[in-house]
Order: sequence, then structure tokens, then C-alpha cells
Amino acid sequence: MNTLYCYANNEIIPIEKAGVPVSDLLVQRGYGIFDFLRVAYYQPLFIEDHLDRFFNSAAEMRLPINETKEEIKKIVATLIEKNKMEFAGIRLLIAGGDAPDGYTITRPHLIVLEQALAQPSAQFSEKGIRLASYQYQRQLAEVKTTDYLMAIWLQPWMKKKGADDILYYQEASISECPRSNIFMVTKENKLITPSNHMLKGITRKNILQVAAAHGIEFELRDITLSEIKTAKEVFISSSTKRILPVSQIDEQIYSLNSSKSISYCIFTYLLALEK
Repeated sequence: MNTLYCYANNEIIPIEKAGVPVSDLLVQRGYGIFDFLRVAYYQPLFIEDHLDRFFNSAAEMRLPINETKEEIKKIVATLIEKNKMEFAGIRLLIAGGDAPDGYTITRPHLIVLEQALAQPSAQFSEKGIRLASYQYQRQLAEVKTTDYLMAIWLQPWMKKKGADDILYYQEASISECPRSNIFMVTKENKLITPSNHMLKGITRKNILQVAAAHGIEFELRDITLSEIKTAKEVFISSSTKRILPVSQIDEQIYSLNSSKSISYCIFTYLLALEK
């Protein structure tokens, strides 16, 4: 098996030599941020957008990044070259830093990992996914933190519901899935996505740009749980999934007609952005 390299301790090293001290805030308190981007044909996709969000998350969490964006891009390029994976995922991670008292931010540090990741299908999904709604609001929702406690804890509940993923809502308004943004299409073919209390995904940004470029009417606003159940179509988006149609939310079932759907049209445009 070929050696897999990562960036840790301020250098490129074999991944088996990397580690986080037990006194680090990431271990002690789960305090850290990350971002995740795909590599396709040895090229990091939308890296500028991911780095902008990464640095914003770090600033919001009061975690200084010692490296510049250009330095991180060079680290990513070096890992892609050394690991030789045509399709992969890059995880940028800022660990809270060694904290002797287990509470105080001292010197956060950067870790960059590359992992094998299959290229998502170029075919639009005909199956769709099922969502179960759950009342919950993430802390610091616009920051991509390492805190996925609720999403992981809810896995047995989700499976018992017969769902594939979870849809968070609070005070009747939906926000996001644990690792995806959500969109609905009204019966008038207007595209709507939440604008508050959620992480603004890079694929979400690309979808809105595609919609604007191709004359698809869209709106950013609160969506109630009852309203989304009246939608003509619903889909989720993320860097790893691109777009997946939703076939069911709780008891509400949606008919899937991919060739005529807004989500299918946007999906085809997104494919072109990756080339």
C-alpha cells in the first residue's frame, strides 16, 4: 500500500506520523473548524471559495491561521502530487491548540488531510432520498465547526424513521441538513432556499449563480416546514453530493420527474462548472 501524506506539525509527513495532543482543545472540548473540498482530475475544485469560508470560520471562532491562503494552496497542491489520487477529498482542519487548562485558546494549528473519494456520478439520481425533520438549531450555524454531535447522535433515530438524512427546523422554519443545504421549487417554478441559521455551502453558492445566469427565478428567505411539504420538488446540495432530489420528508412524498425538473437542469449546469 502506498504511503498517504498529510500536512501536520508544519510539514508534509506520512499520515501515520500525524497526531493531535490529548491536551488540544479539539480533543478536550471539540473546539475546531474545518472545510472540505473535492479533487477531480488532480485539480482542487472551487478552492478559492472554500478558503474564503475556511478563513471566515476561523475568524468567527477566534482561531488564528498562521498560513496564508497561497501557502495553503501550495500545501494542497503538494499533497495532490504526492498522494497521486485523481479523485479525492481534501479536509482543511484547524485544531483549537494545546490548552493546558483545557479551556483557553493558545496556538491553533493547521492539519490538511487527503482521502480517497469516488467521483460523484455524472448521472442525475432517479431514486431520491428521504428526510426526517427534527427540531434543532446548530450553534454558530454559519460557521463550519467540527461539532456534529447531534447529527451523529440522531443516526439510530433516523434509521428507525426509515430516513436517509435529517432536516433541521426551529420554530417551524427549516434550516439545513447536517451536511447539506436544502432547496424547494414552488408550483410556479420559483427556486427558494433558506437564508438564515444555516451554513452557506459552496455548491449552494454555485446553484444560485447558475440560477441567476440562466433566468431561473429564485428567492432567499425562511421556509416553514409546512410550506416545503407543498413544494413541487425538493433537493439537497453539497460538495460531495452535488444535487440529490428528495423523495420524501416525514409523511410527505414527492414525485420525481428528473427530465423536466429544475433540479435536473441545475445539475447539468453544475457538471459544466467542474470542467
